[in-house]
Amino acid sequence: MKDHQSGIMPRWIPLLGGVLGSTVCGLLLYAWSVFIKPLAAEFGWSRADIAMAFSICALVFGLTTFIAGKMSDKYGPRIVVIFGSVILSAGFILSGFIQDKWQLYLTYGLISGFGGGLVYLPPIATAPKWWPDRKALATGFAVVGLGIGSFIMAPLATYIITEPDLGWRYVFIYVGIAMGVMGLISAFCLGVPPAGWKPAGWTPPGTTANSAAAPGRDYLFGEAIRTKPFWLLYASYFCGCFAGLMVISHIAGHGTDSGLQPMQAAAAVSALAITNAAVRILIGAVADRVGTKLSLLIVFSLQVIAMALLYPAGPSAVFLGIIAGIIGWNYGAMFTLFPATCLQYYGPTAQGANYGLLFTAFGLAGFAGPLVGGMLKDATGAYYVPFIAGAVVVGLSVIFSLFLKPPPGKV
Repeated sequence: MKDHQSGIMPRWIPLLGGVLGSTVCGLLLYAWSVFIKPLAAEFGWSRADIAMAFSICALVFGLTTFIAGKMSDKYGPRIVVIFGSVILSAGFILSGFIQDKWQLYLTYGLISGFGGGLVYLPPIATAPKWWPDRKALATGFAVVGLGIGSFIMAPLATYIITEPDLGWRYVFIYVGIAMGVMGLISAFCLGVPPAGWKPAGWTPPGTTANSAAAPGRDYLFGEAIRTKPFWLLYASYFCGCFAGLMVISHIAGHGTDSGLQPMQAAAAVSALAITNAAVRILIGAVADRVGTKLSLLIVFSLQVIAMALLYPAGPSAVFLGIIAGIIGWNYGAMFTLFPATCLQYYGPTAQGANYGLLFTAFGLAGFAGPLVGGMLKDATGAYYVPFIAGAVVVGLSVIFSLFLKPPPGKV
């Protein structure tokens, strides 16, 4: 897979690695709500008990990305993703053999979550290095698989669960094997370009053909975390993920509680997944033109409205699917806009570590959002309060985003 003229890897190959790696992570995370009913039926666990497994997984996944970013910057992305793929696959397969909550929390939550974090971050840090002329778009390709994975997983898992000769355990076993294979293929698509490499015919902004000096400078990790914009991004990311992950972990349960059939509820999950995937590439192209701040303000404002409409949408498969699609669109946009903003503000030199820490906001929100949603549902008997709470929290992202501006020395 080498370019015969330049002697290096064609730059679309790392994009393919990103798509495959993020698809693995989408299979891991974004169809969890289809497991609510079968786990509750077999074990009698509450919504909060079941949501705890997803919360642990999301927390560990998010926190691990910081480690993955540091390792990727130091050792390269390939070895990190290989290691993560093996761990993720093992944990997911073992989840098919659990008999108690603590076992699920260990296999799915801790082991798979840790492996998933190692798989997810390196392609995001790597792809824009190959596409400095289309950084946000490249980031979108590196994360688009999260939506693709959930689009595949929701109907596939529902089908396997409802088959009399199969059931939920076989979802973990069969999909776990597939995830391991896909992750390893992803790893071998990854590599970093040689020092000083740039696409043919491309001149960095602010330079001339005879000048190599670009405006501004890159921020190292220790410098980035001492700037105000970094923590505004962190708070905004947390609030947006809190609402989105609450919905993702409970939307299928909300649909079936409202009287929909399991496949109808799974269709809402798939609608969310389709827009979640599509927006990651489309918003990258938009952000490259209009900027990430305006894009963030728009998607967060729309998300507040969609969250407020989610509860009354429950009894209608069509209405629920539409609202789920809007939520998926706004939620998915974050995973292109935030790494692109981090790259714009702080440069590529320490992007693995910088975005790795920023993405821990996802982990904290992934723990809090689904768990709070489950607890409020158990306490009130309905999803009205959890979804309104999510609307209020994501509204804070609008406020935080208003105050965003590049750190000194960046534009």
